[in-house]
Amino acid sequence: MKTTLLFFFLSLTTVATVVAQKTLSEAALALTKDEVAYDPSYFSIDYPNGDVPANKGVCTDVVIRAYRKLGIDLQKEVHQDMKAHFNEYPKNWGLKTTDTNIDHRRVPNLMTFFKRKGTVLPKTTNSDDYKPGDIVCYNLGGGITHIGIVVNKKAPHTNRYMLVHNIGGGQVLEDCLFNFKIIGHYRYHK
Repeated sequence: MKTTLLFFFLSLTTVATVVAQKTLSEAALALTKDEVAYDPSYFSIDYPNGDVPANKGVCTDVVIRAYRKLGIDLQKEVHQDMKAHFNEYPKNWGLKTTDTNIDHRRVPNLMTFFKRKGTVLPKTTNSDDYKPGDIVCYNLGGGITHIGIVVNKKAPHTNRYMLVHNIGGGQVLEDCLFNFKIIGHYRYHK
């Protein structure tokens, strides 16, 4: 009986994870319909639920906006975790305290948050290891990092899941999973 209940609970947990990942994938795909110019400017934004102007953004804004469509405010989540565990977050910018305008818009901070609150997945070169709703982080070289969301749409020529990201051309769907050096692979849902 205990084994049956445990299996039932694990099955429900697996189903909930798959549904959450699929929903994040759908939210990311919906973002590709919006006209967004790449703009890495610092913006003063509301807190919580603040966002840069809707027609502007960077790679992290794709992730933030997709999660926001699911009712998850990464601005608030990252801020609260960073405030409580500031010493565990990168010091790349010489900050002495948190900044609700920008902390959640930095790839290294999101990586730290996903490591702390989500599931860290293997970084492989096998496309089957990357599922819709996964978050993938990259090193573009020269200290530049990048982030995108794996979505439930396969590229016709490679038959692998594509990514929604913003690397300069707006919020786009692209077959670029292995175009850059992968430095992080995560799943996160509440």
